Amino acid sequence: MRDILVVKCGGNAAVRSEAICADVAAVHRGGRPVILAHGGSADIDSLAERLGVPYRRLVAPDGVSTRYTDDRTLEVVQLALAGSVKPRLLAALRACGVNAVGLTGLDAGLLVAARKPAHRALIGGRRVVVRDDHSGRIVEVNGDLLSTVLAAGLLPVVSPPAVAQDGRVVNTDADRAAAAIAGAVRASTLVLLTGARGVLADRHDERSVLPVCRVPRQGTPPVITGGMGIKLIAAREALLAGANRVLIADGRRPHPVQEALAGSCTEVLLEEE
Repeated sequence: MRDILVVKCGGNAAVRSEAICADVAAVHRGGRPVILAHGGSADIDSLAERLGVPYRRLVAPDGVSTRYTDDRTLEVVQLALAGSVKPRLLAALRACGVNAVGLTGLDAGLLVAARKPAHRALIGGRRVVVRDDHSGRIVEVNGDLLSTVLAAGLLPVVSPPAVAQDGRVVNTDADRAAAAIAGAVRASTLVLLTGARGVLADRHDERSVLPVCRVPRQGTPPVITGGMGIKLIAAREALLAGANRVLIADGRRPHPVQEALAGSCTEVLLEEE
């Protein structure tokens, strides 16, 4: 199966998920295979606040920030993604005349992750080792499952969590999950939709969108502020894994996928070796 499009719907509250679903549905109805991946940071944060679960982040020594996932936060992540965000996206796609299938990384081992036994993080300016964070890095994607769903004419809607190699549930970053999926299916394009117009040269100036952002094949990406660091890491992982093209674009637009594919985005490229 060729010319697969993978779209990641960001979890930022400003991202227009219904507009994304409408665009994704149009692509699907046009005959192009498409996979919709999603996170849900705003829904996770809202539910955590309602349940009294504190919000914490881990900042790696290179400045890249990720969600700290203890036992209670992992439960919130599962409830928010599978119980709130995914049904909303499935309903929106159905309203556009598309039959979609909701999957998490736990279904048939769709996303398998290596559990991180410890994290090095900066807390209060000090380097510490965190050992109770239930997260992992994706090492395997069940591409056969996705191919089967696509071949049946259905649209997969995929999100974390993942299953660890020890069989337990772990959280994983949704951008990196989308990247792993894009690499596994050799996607022609991965579109990461977020609450910004793309990668900005100046995070305070939305007019400073970079048409192209080159990332090193390893090490810290050139931009890490505003949550962009993890997206550039995800973009790099997708390209190294076999995706042909990665775009970072504005999920707040009326037609976010169409406009990204038409060039309103930042294209991420690997630096020359």
